[in-house]
Amino acid sequence: MMNDLSDVKITRRDLLIAGAITATTAAVPSVTGAQNNSNSGGGNGGAAQAAAAPVINKVTLVVNGQSRAVDVDTRTTLLDVLRENMHLTGTKKGCDHGQCGACTVIVEGRRINSCLSLAVMHDGDKITTIEGLGTPDKLHPMQAAFVKHDGYQCGYCTPGQICSAISAIEEIKQGIPSHVTADLNTKPLLSSEELRERMSGNICRCGAYSNIIDAINDVAGSRA
Repeated sequence: MMNDLSDVKITRRDLLIAGAITATTAAVPSVTGAQNNSNSGGGNGGAAQAAAAPVINKVTLVVNGQSRAVDVDTRTTLLDVLRENMHLTGTKKGCDHGQCGACTVIVEGRRINSCLSLAVMHDGDKITTIEGLGTPDKLHPMQAAFVKHDGYQCGYCTPGQICSAISAIEEIKQGIPSHVTADLNTKPLLSSEELRERMSGNICRCGAYSNIIDAINDVAGSRA
């Protein structure tokens, strides 16, 4: 019998192996128990499965002037319905957290991040995506300006940038103030400063910001 702990020789490799065996032994009963609950259909396992069953609703969206009815899971975002159900893939999925603006579309005249909005919230709404603004043969003025001023590089953010730019100009025309509007009692100026602030939610990872502002100014008729 060893009376001195110094006689015990454990290498780092032996210690790691012993730890792994202990962790595996502790985990196996839990996994087995979970499988048994799932197979039996009883306990919390059955309740969790029942709670996860999707709820399907019929939603009618007027997309680019065309009324379209779809059956969707109530948890489905507007972005996913546009891309996956209607195959309008011009609207891009970027961060999926409302931080990049790539998914921007125009709903009832206002721009929104479609990744943050559920499709069932827009039953009957009029929605405009990049596909509804123009065609290769007849571009929307904002699309033509982006081409003219090279307002894109990879192009991934461009659909959201264009939808947002069109709405930003309309917001200024309607007198809706922004964070940089100096006087809330007067109509905002259609200036580069206003446009930069209003477009700040649309991220261009290629860095074409100055060209984007030039394109918007071209359409807006301002060089401020």
